Amino acid sequence: MPESVDATVELERIPVAKVQQLLLALQDPVRLEMVRRLTNAGGEARCSTLYDGINKSTAAHHFKILREAGITERVTIDGNVCQKLRSEDVDAAVPGLLAAVTAAANSESNVSDGLRELA
Repeated sequence: MPESVDATVELERIPVAKVQQLLLALQDPVRLEMVRRLTNAGGEARCSTLYDGINKSTAAHHFKILREAGITERVTIDGNVCQKLRSEDVDAAVPGLLAAVTAAANSESNVSDGLRELA
């Protein structure tokens, strides 16, 4: 997203959870895919671009789990609700966790994409 866009971040900043809660939040395939897509976006992303195959209320539940673990935060950009990865905060609490998890998820996603192309 362009830097000149007016962004509003939630006023309450939830602290990053302990490693057990972070791992619980990331163990779900839908939430892991959301985090993978956020990482690859390199900044904020509209909520609807972060999931496929689930309804909006289910996505909201997954976003809440990630937010309560301190992995993401909700931001509003030009009236659109977006998600933002709190990678610096998570890295300060558990160094290397997000990088390792998203690298593995990207690797698995690339293998899956390759297998679909072969079919």
